[in-house]
Order: sequence, then C-alpha cells, then structure tokens
Amino acid sequence: MMGYLIFFTAVRAKDIVNSPYNARQDNFADLVIRGAFSDRKGNTLALTEVAEDGTEIRRYPYGDVFAHVIGYNHGELGKTGLESVENFSLLSSNAFFLEKIKDEFQDQKHWGDTVVTTLDADLQQTAYLALGDNKGAVVVMEASTGKILVMLSKPSYDPNQIEENWSYLNADEENSPMLNRATQGSYAPGSTFKVVTALEYMREHPDYENYTYECGGEITSNNVTIRCFDSTVHGLENLRSSFANSCNASFVNIGLSLNRSSYTKTGEDLLFNKKLPCVLDYTKSSFSVDQNTGEAEVMMTAMGQGRTLVSPYHMALITSAVANGGTLMEPYLVEKVTNHTGREIKKNVPKSYRKLMTSDEAAQLKSYMQAVVEEGTGMLLSGQTYTAAGKTGTAEYSMDDGEKMHSWFMGFTNVDNPELVISVIVEGYDGNDGAKAVPIAKQILDAYYY
Repeated sequence: MMGYLIFFTAVRAKDIVNSPYNARQDNFADLVIRGAFSDRKGNTLALTEVAEDGTEIRRYPYGDVFAHVIGYNHGELGKTGLESVENFSLLSSNAFFLEKIKDEFQDQKHWGDTVVTTLDADLQQTAYLALGDNKGAVVVMEASTGKILVMLSKPSYDPNQIEENWSYLNADEENSPMLNRATQGSYAPGSTFKVVTALEYMREHPDYENYTYECGGEITSNNVTIRCFDSTVHGLENLRSSFANSCNASFVNIGLSLNRSSYTKTGEDLLFNKKLPCVLDYTKSSFSVDQNTGEAEVMMTAMGQGRTLVSPYHMALITSAVANGGTLMEPYLVEKVTNHTGREIKKNVPKSYRKLMTSDEAAQLKSYMQAVVEEGTGMLLSGQTYTAAGKTGTAEYSMDDGEKMHSWFMGFTNVDNPELVISVIVEGYDGNDGAKAVPIAKQILDAYYY
C-alpha cells in the first residue's frame, strides 16, 4: 500500500489532475490561485487577476496570438493547449513556507507556480503579422535542442472572450478558428515531400550522384501526364538540380522506379503513419504505397500530391532531423517551472527523440536544400546575413471557385551550424504572387537576425 501511495503521489498525480475526464481535477483551485504562463524572455502570456471580492479572472495579454498553443481555461468550457497540459503545475504552489502559513492564517489562497515556456513572444507576433489575413500556420524551433519558439495558427480566436463567442466559433466551419492548424492541420505536402522521395532514391541507388533526366516540361506514363510548374522545361537535370528546381517530371520519373514497400518504410522512418512527439493534440500524418497502388497514384505521390497528408509541425520535425545530422531532438514547449517569485522548481533539458536518417543522408539532403536557396525556388532567402537551406512546395486542390494551392516552405538557418528550423504553410493562395510561404518565412527570420 505504501508503495502504491508513493507511486500515485510521485508519478500518477500529475496525470490524474491533468486528465480532462477527472471531474474533480480543479479541487486544487480551492486552495491555489492558478499560476501564470510566460515566454522565454519573461513576457506574460496568461495570468490570473484577483478582484477585491476574490473573483478570479483568467487573462491573456496577447489575445489571439497564442490562442492555440497556450489555449484557454474556462470553468464550464474546459481547457485546451498548454492550459490543459500544464494544469498540475499551474495549480501547484511552491511559495515560501512562511508565505503559505501567512496565507492560511489569513484564509487566503496560495499563488500557483509559473510555467516558463520556450515560446518567443516577439517572434510569435512577427509570424502573426507576416501571415496577415491568410489561413495557415507557422512553426519555428531550434534544431539542436527541440525548443519550440513559435507555434502559430490562423484564423485564431481571443481566449479572453471565449465564452461570449463560443457558439460562433464552433459554428464557423469555413474558417475553423479553433483548429490548431500547426499540429492538427492535414495538408498535401506538395514538393516538400520530395525530401522523402529523394531520400528513398538515395537509399536504393548508392550511385545517386550519377542520376540524370532530360526534362521536357512534362512526363507521361500510361496516358497520365504530369507537368512541371508553369510547364517549365528544365532540360538536363541531376538529382541536385531536380531538387533545387523542384522538377516534377524528374521526381515522377524517380517515383516510378522506386520499390514501393521500401518507399513506405522510408516514410515511416520519417514518422509518417506513426506517433509524433507532441504534448498537444495532433493529427497523425499518412503516406502509403504498395503493390496495389496504381501508377497514376505513385506519380502523384512522388511529387507530394495524391493521398499523402501531413501537418506543418511534422514537416518541421523532418527538417529539424535533416539540420541536426539525422537526429530529431524531442520537441518541447516548457523551459521550466518556477514559483510565483521566480525560484526555479524544475527545468527541462534537451534530449534526443530518434534517429530518422543517417548523418550521411542528412548531409546530402542538407546540400540539396541549400541548393534550393542558392540557385532554385527559394532564392529569396539567399544573400542574407544568415545562410539558409530549405524546400518550397505547392499543393493543388480543388475548390468551388477554381483551382487553388497551398504554399509551403520548410527550412533552417546557419547551414554550417544549424540554428532555427521553420515550417510555413499558406492555405489557398492563387499563385499570382509567387511562393507566398517563402517571403513570410523571410520576414520571420529577418526579425530574428536583424
């Protein structure tokens, strides 16, 4: 019995308190004023204000900027985001014991602990403004640590007014403002998936550096024709230039040559169809081809269309592994927990999650992604004080008002010693203003480095 009690208090207590199925999880709130959230620089992201009559009101100083990642806390409506994940810490109090004695003597509640996140409020606001009125998402993280600096989703909502707008927010199916597109969005990856296709080709063909293909602007097989963007004729391509120029014809040619079972296995190595390391609600990515998959589907899959679906968060994880020599560091959103006066209670440290590819494979993909910026579709990021590598993508989809596309960019900075990883998706752009995701990424990165 004693062993069980120790296990319960030391291990299971947090899970029980955080569980949304525990109807009594907020009993701690009878004794503790819910703690605050801050960003990594000390900016307050959420706090509890106490009126003279003792009424407690949860406030979110940045409004809708952090709505999806911090979430909301409302007695009747429940909790989302980190408000739910970190419920135990927020309702725990590690105030100085003399302060606690004084509170109890005066019949007052203790102040809850503060959760210091890895988020960067300045960079999050920059991403918010850069995305503008577009629907989409942005994720920024450190390649070498896994710290998440930005997690943004638009359209958003104001958690300060969650009760007043509850009915409207849940009825808005067109915009889905309460959906965290960063982790829960499911999108065709477009040409960003060429990272997976290129990796599989490299694994099947040790002589991949000898690959060549003559691009005539399109490729046809079994009466199915795939065209390059704007029917561009790329001419003689190797694997590097095929990747840099995002040549659809070349990658369809590659896809048709691949072993389908091995192709799916490589996708699963990169966490497709697998659990993702994520404390927030997320949608599992999907990718699969087998011997029964039709040739047309294989052609579409090789260039990131077809039935493949992925979230911006997942693409950030893949990019992070490439940047970090093949090893994915476990992503995290909480830097540390302190008491309300700032005394550190516990601290998270970086740790490896999984090796997604070999260091040689990562180095080769890194060089291809650098070519995208130096001479390919991501040249807008060249010539900066920081170096960059990445992959652009457009994913076509049908809408009632015509064909539109999602615009993607995934990449990282300081190529020789990778620092920031970024993943951006812009929903439904019409293709008239270039690769929209790239200039958005540039605004965010420029704000960090300049």
